[in-house]
Amino acid sequence: MFSSLKGFSSNINSNYSVSQTPSSTAGAWKIYDAKKKSTQKPYSVFVFDRKSLDSHGNTLNRSSASSFKRAAEEVVERLKKEASSLARLRHPNVLELVEPVEDTRGGGLQFVTEPVTTSLASLLQEKDEQERAGGIGGRSSRYVTEDSDGVRRRRELEIDELEIQKGLLQVSKALEFLHENAGLVHGNLTPESVLINAKSDWKISGLAFCSPPENSSKPTSVQPINLSEALNLDTRLPRYVQINLDYTSPDFVLDNNLTSSADMFSLGLLCIALYNSPHRSPIETSGSLSAYRRIFTSSSTVPSSGNDFLSKRPLPRDLANHVLPRLITRRPAQRMTAREFQESQYFDNILVSTIRFLDAFPAKTPSEKSSFMRGLNKVLPSFPKSVMEKKVLPALLEELKDKELLSLILQNVFKIMSLLPSSRRAFGEKVRPKLKEIFVENAKQSQEKDTARDAGLMVVLENTNLIAENSSGKEFKDDILPIFLTTIESSTPSLVDAALRGLPGVLPVLDFSTIKNELFPVIATVFSKTNSLAIKVRGCRAFVILCGGSNEASSGDDGLDGLAPDKKRKTSSSSALDKYTMQEKIVPLIKAIKTKEPAVMMASLDVLRVVGDNADADFVAMEILPILWNMSLGPLLDLKQFQNFMGLIKSLSRRVEDEQTKKLQELAVTNGGGASTPVANDDFLGFGGVTGTTFDTTNGATQDDFERLVKGKTSSASTGTTNGGWDAAPATAPPAVKSPTAQFSWSTPTPTSDSQFNPPKTQSQPSFRTVTPDLAAFSPLSPQTTQFSQPLQPTINTPQSSSTTQPASTSINWSSAAGGTTNPWAPSGTSKPMSLANSSMNTMTASLSNTNMNQQRPSINPTSSFSLAPPPSSGSTASSGFRLPPPPSGGVQRQVSSTSFGQASSSSFGPISPPPGSMNSIMNSGGNKNMSNIMGSGMNVMTPTSQIPQQSQKPQSGGLDKYESLL
Repeated sequence: MFSSLKGFSSNINSNYSVSQTPSSTAGAWKIYDAKKKSTQKPYSVFVFDRKSLDSHGNTLNRSSASSFKRAAEEVVERLKKEASSLARLRHPNVLELVEPVEDTRGGGLQFVTEPVTTSLASLLQEKDEQERAGGIGGRSSRYVTEDSDGVRRRRELEIDELEIQKGLLQVSKALEFLHENAGLVHGNLTPESVLINAKSDWKISGLAFCSPPENSSKPTSVQPINLSEALNLDTRLPRYVQINLDYTSPDFVLDNNLTSSADMFSLGLLCIALYNSPHRSPIETSGSLSAYRRIFTSSSTVPSSGNDFLSKRPLPRDLANHVLPRLITRRPAQRMTAREFQESQYFDNILVSTIRFLDAFPAKTPSEKSSFMRGLNKVLPSFPKSVMEKKVLPALLEELKDKELLSLILQNVFKIMSLLPSSRRAFGEKVRPKLKEIFVENAKQSQEKDTARDAGLMVVLENTNLIAENSSGKEFKDDILPIFLTTIESSTPSLVDAALRGLPGVLPVLDFSTIKNELFPVIATVFSKTNSLAIKVRGCRAFVILCGGSNEASSGDDGLDGLAPDKKRKTSSSSALDKYTMQEKIVPLIKAIKTKEPAVMMASLDVLRVVGDNADADFVAMEILPILWNMSLGPLLDLKQFQNFMGLIKSLSRRVEDEQTKKLQELAVTNGGGASTPVANDDFLGFGGVTGTTFDTTNGATQDDFERLVKGKTSSASTGTTNGGWDAAPATAPPAVKSPTAQFSWSTPTPTSDSQFNPPKTQSQPSFRTVTPDLAAFSPLSPQTTQFSQPLQPTINTPQSSSTTQPASTSINWSSAAGGTTNPWAPSGTSKPMSLANSSMNTMTASLSNTNMNQQRPSINPTSSFSLAPPPSSGSTASSGFRLPPPPSGGVQRQVSSTSFGQASSSSFGPISPPPGSMNSIMNSGGNKNMSNIMGSGMNVMTPTSQIPQQSQKPQSGGLDKYESLL
């Protein structure tokens, strides 16, 4: 009842979370994984169940049961002694006691120690099972353990040559401590009493039979044991609670002598068991003292160098030749001590020496520590993976508190991470929390610059890819990203450069929100504020990576930063930033660059290249291309660099052109218009008819009339009235025309008849040849007055002539007809009246010519102004074409000077067809310019020598109204 209450109020049960299933056993103890509730640190709980003893005494009679009860009480007392002995002994190779022994509800015992993985006995048993399973074709087994949180995990067990050497070395150190410092003899050194912790260290426990040696003068609180009682094995009790004769020295059994040399004999048997198959002692007694004595009566059954120490497997040469002969010997004085064992040739190799140096690392000088860390990097690949992970790595992490060695230690730590096949677990459990503690938590406490810390940070940044590979996104964001951001904001340029170079390894681990809202703003701030060209260049490379580009500079590395070229690194498959951030955040940063250094310009080119591939076409045209043009004209760029800029400019320009063309084509199809319809040419003053127009006959004119008018032909049907042109003069004075008018018709039809405009053939008419003017001589002219902007109202001035022989001069006032308005087609500042020269040359020729060019023509005063004749009255028959008004009735002869049109032939003038638009040139040449300037050097100008008398008639409606309506 008392024990039950005591167990109920157990300190261990209240403060520790204990697993439900044991992870291993060690003699009478079952080992459970546990965690302390307040700190969540791992520990191990050793539990002895009293029921394991009581079950053996239930079948005994009363007297035997009473004797058995006393024997069981002795077992419990010895187990309590084991726990209490651990509390008195403090050594790195002695199991550390955390909580003292307590009674359980069932009368058992429990205590708490440092976390241990297994006992050596369990490990050897597991190896035996693996070998047997492998030998019969089965698969290797693994222990599956369950921690205090109920999480099941597989415990991988390794025991290779180095593990054995390291473990035996540690056991010998513990024995040295017991023999020389504590003044104790272990008394029962077996695989059950050797425990292996999470760091793969071997530690001694099982001190139930420890005792001071005989004749010892060293003070100790441990009660000595009675060998005769200890060797009086009770078959009613389990063998694991009694002394193990298979590892006992003959000093105990044969000589009844309790000395420290007995532990060295047991150590020799332990060495053989580690290499034997199965992993057991070469002495097998089955718990019988008589069997033990019988074995030692014959040399063949006693392990020796002559029978290879009864090992079924070959032993290491140094161990078999130099160590075991001095351990497994009958005479205690010939056995080596624990110190001598550590100095034997068996441990004379570089790996064991490295382990031993690590164990004694705190006592070494700073110079020795530094030299050791530099050389360790070369030795690490030779270590077994389990030793690196469980022994070397924890030892290195414990020394990270030394700032002077921080960078050297981290180099070895990351070297181990690269060598381990399953480094993710080791990194997550051991390395990453240590990095956060050193570079985040400790850095907040000390804000001053620390060169040793910066050196350590450089090592971390150089291994960014390795860190990212062994971390999840959340782990990296919580523990590593703060280190990364702090480094980017560092005042040391080399650290900033290293952090930005490691960006490709960081991005795949982080999510978009973290990159955009936490990482990018820091990089952008540093880029905008730095004065270092190297950081500017590296910042541009970082932007390229963030936009989904390659870490390699496409424009070539100029080597400005003095750093070795980066190795090609994997990048994220897509852009880390969105298009908005590229356009609105990155491009303004590039645009704000003030330096013209070629290295920065070419790095900026790479940024604009990758942004241009993602940005909208209009943004490329309006923002990126101007920046590229500005940078391309930098005074420090060479030819190749300029060509790189031009290549990108052309590429982006083609993209803008293609997208805009496609957009407009799609828009046209959407609107149903297809290809755009060309606008009709409204230049009515251009030479040549407008294709597809019909001839306007509303004014009484026909196509034949106009052609004859412009070609200067006379009508074949003579009606008694002569309609002369400029190139024909009548033989006699033409009869008065009742209603002359100036009419216009602008089509150019094919002539069908010549019945109306040909003059009467009263005399032989000279033939005229067709003259083709030099059209190149036409100077570009523009009309000065738009005579058609409003209806023309000509006024005919007919002064009275005093002579009956000379006709009165007839003037056509073009200025008044035009209403005095300024020609909007003329250049600014000019306002000249339209002269006769603005009309067609053929029209002038057809209107002024008579039957014979060589006949006397009425002279025309060049200074007189011409005015249009009034339009014919309604109902009158008027010939189409542009004509000067005929002389008044009574006949006034018109004479033309003898100046001829070049070498006129008998043929009439053909039609002149200047190119389109030349009419404007003629009209702009001015009204009174010589016709030779207009038509070129091929013809001379007709000089009027007489004035044309004015025909005073009332203006009538006619051709001008029709022409205006045409416009």
